[in-house]
Amino acid sequence: MRFRVLILMLAMITIQLSAQTVSNIKINQDQELGYYTITFDLSGKADEVYAIQAMPMKNGRDFANPRSLVGKGIATPCSPGKNMAIFWNPAIEGVDKDGWQFRINAKVSTINMVKVEGGSFMMGSNAGGSNVKPVHQVTVSSFHIGKYEVTQKEWQKVMGNNPSNWKGDYLPVEQVSWYDAVDYCNKRSLKEGLKTCYSGSGSNINCDWTANGYRLPTEAEWEYAARGGKQSKGYTYSGLNDIGAVAWYDVNSGSKTHTVGGKLPNELGIYDLSGNVWEWNWDIYGDYPGGAQNNPHGVISGSYRVRRGGSWYDDANYCTVSYRNYNVATSSSSNVGFRLVRATF
Repeated sequence: MRFRVLILMLAMITIQLSAQTVSNIKINQDQELGYYTITFDLSGKADEVYAIQAMPMKNGRDFANPRSLVGKGIATPCSPGKNMAIFWNPAIEGVDKDGWQFRINAKVSTINMVKVEGGSFMMGSNAGGSNVKPVHQVTVSSFHIGKYEVTQKEWQKVMGNNPSNWKGDYLPVEQVSWYDAVDYCNKRSLKEGLKTCYSGSGSNINCDWTANGYRLPTEAEWEYAARGGKQSKGYTYSGLNDIGAVAWYDVNSGSKTHTVGGKLPNELGIYDLSGNVWEWNWDIYGDYPGGAQNNPHGVISGSYRVRRGGSWYDDANYCTVSYRNYNVATSSSSNVGFRLVRATF
């Protein structure tokens, strides 16, 4: 028989947290080629993604740092699902092919991301200034966006420093320029085995929109997410018309940043899209077009990069879902940070 099926005992199942469970683990070994296929079910929260860790074991000893593991949740986080599969080839590792078992762990990915289902919306506002007009239809494809602004702990882990004015692991990183944010995206992508989105240098930064790594949201993606995507209820601020419930701004911030996720989320479960810190977007700042747009990436030239959402320093008008701001890409401030986006995975 070409395949031998081994079913792991319950004791072989490691549950990292009660919020997610790995179950129904099965191992198939190709007896001719020697590689293993490990299938399992992963339950968890639909709005979270998980990293899968698989540890080959033999005779009671772990095989540390396996190089040839591939499959769901190994290189990139995955959503919960059934009959998920990963693969391991002991021949590539230079070890005997037979007799291996596996311990499977699942943990919430180090960055919580929310899947935003693509759709169309009316971008801009007739109630704002000239830079948010004309209101025009925009269609965006599905994407994942950070549930929270990038924290200082996340920044420190990748960059090895902390430029922020107010220090705290779970405060948003700030005093980062647009170039700093782009650099972080690429370095974090490399660290997690993902394809980088950005190439080039200086004023000639290009984005590979097909790459699976981290990037900044486009201005259209940001506004679509801030409005609540397909679940939008038409609020003025991201999540409610009551700004105090969803945002840290000049009236309630005490003139400082606050721990991410401290206010109520919006319709999609995303926090702080209004207030706390401004968030860099990919786009070069320019006038809105007059007609309908499909996945716009902004104008092709200009001196400024867009930032959105308002901050702890700003009044309520700056924290609406439609308000646009901008600065030179080299600027940094204690009220400017960013959040991450990835293509759907």
